[in-house]
Amino acid sequence: MKKNAGAASLVEGDWRTRERVARLILQLGPSTAVALSVRLGLTPAAIRKHLDVMLADGTLVAREAPVRGPRGRGRPARLFALSDAGHARKGANAYDAVAVDALRFLRETAGEQAVEEFAHKRMAEWESRYEAQISMLPLSDRPAALVEALSADGYAGTMHYSSCGVHDGQHHCPVAHVAAEFPQLCEAETRTISHLVGTHVQRLATIAHGDGVCTTHIPHKIDSVRTAS
Repeated sequence: MKKNAGAASLVEGDWRTRERVARLILQLGPSTAVALSVRLGLTPAAIRKHLDVMLADGTLVAREAPVRGPRGRGRPARLFALSDAGHARKGANAYDAVAVDALRFLRETAGEQAVEEFAHKRMAEWESRYEAQISMLPLSDRPAALVEALSADGYAGTMHYSSCGVHDGQHHCPVAHVAAEFPQLCEAETRTISHLVGTHVQRLATIAHGDGVCTTHIPHKIDSVRTAS
């Protein structure tokens, strides 16, 4: 009995560790084994065992990390990211098929304009939730406030500074599979982000198009001109 209890405890511990790995990748985006091991307090060898299992069960996908500068000896580092299945397990995507069918029906019966109007209405409701938190802030503070609001809603938002602006990231998209066929959802979201931060923005990447993170560039030179919807 003690042996069985110990085995069950080990399995439970492994499952919890892999859940932590998945949550961390959701938060950080594509990550190396070394970076994950540091954040989780595990050895690189231990984290790689979990990553191998998660690759085998389809939770993760891996690709070679880009190399900056001269390439050193040894095998190139790999970046691990959540697969489509991994994203589905971390978010409420159970109704994707129904949503796609509904939008296809809308497009077939009422045309592309109806899909665009639906996307606009959906994002208008999304914007109204955030506007009270963001619209009264100085323009320079709005990107960080948006990230905080997105994270509170489960989008796993992050913010990174670059030489020419700020990159707001969303590591989880609850409508990624739907937006893959209906980019109007992403386009409406980009316009809404522009409204909220008070300047023109540029969408650099989306999960719906196969990227690991939805990334929006917000330039440093923020003016008070709101983008027309």
